[in-house]
Amino acid sequence: EYASFTCPHCAGFHMTVLPEIKTKWIDTGKVKLVYRDFPLDQVALLAAQVARHLPVERYEPFVLALLSTQDRWAFNRGANPTEELWKMAALAGMGRPAFDKAVADTALRDWILKEAQADQERWKIDSTPSFVVNGQKYAGDMGFEAFLKLIPG
Repeated sequence: EYASFTCPHCAGFHMTVLPEIKTKWIDTGKVKLVYRDFPLDQVALLAAQVARHLPVERYEPFVLALLSTQDRWAFNRGANPTEELWKMAALAGMGRPAFDKAVADTALRDWILKEAQADQERWKIDSTPSFVVNGQKYAGDMGFEAFLKLIPG
């Protein structure tokens, strides 16, 4: 999955479709989901940097928390997105020094952008969410029924 933390369609996928996919295929070992950052803006890039600074066991819950609360930290016009993201990171157990380090991590930022560019070139990713299933790219707001057609069993 190629996703952006500020994409409402990505949030919808994670809240409504992914749980079904997880139950039917991921938890049974039939499918492996690999989340790839494809930030559509600076706020999404910053969120990706912070998420990747968390311990592995906190990463997935943090991703879901960010996607399910976009209105609070990414789209709250009356708030500073960085400070709102800090509040989310604090709830995930990240201290302010670690948060500031994540925000300032230019090597990670450059790596995320380089990977997104390479994925864009390789798979022609031009929107989020996009999925590569068995070597074929699928893009857009896909429901569970669409995945039933793509994934056997």
